[in-house]
Amino acid sequence: MAFLSKVGKVFRKSSASMIRSDLQPSKLSIFQSIRLMSSSKVFVGGLSYGTDDQSLREAFDKYGEVVEARVITDRDTGRSRGFGFVTFTANEEASSAIQALDGQDLHGRNIRVNFATERSRGGGYDGGSSGYNRSSSYQGGGGYND
Repeated sequence: MAFLSKVGKVFRKSSASMIRSDLQPSKLSIFQSIRLMSSSKVFVGGLSYGTDDQSLREAFDKYGEVVEARVITDRDTGRSRGFGFVTFTANEEASSAIQALDGQDLHGRNIRVNFATERSRGGGYDGGSSGYNRSSSYQGGGGYND
């Protein structure tokens, strides 16, 4: 019985590692496309350090009902990290905001606006907690964590 248990564990581990290796960023385009079609959260990069949650909300209010607007801050200093997230009630509103605001000026800075994608587990300095960021290749932060 113990032998079968060990064989089962080895099988599960090898299956999980094969699945993970098949889901490399180059092969995630189909999965990302499906997830992005139903996403209502957008990543906003290149924010001015003077932009706060309220001014971010006001900038995106024109494109739909904003559920949450959040500028990500450094946990030690409390200073903006230069990016944030805006959540809309519908993905059509998020898409409209992306089309209208990507590359536009907000408080003196040209901002980048894209659908937020889930950060892969195991990366980053915070022990691999999940979060959202602009793309899987964006490794310099962007997590929707405190």
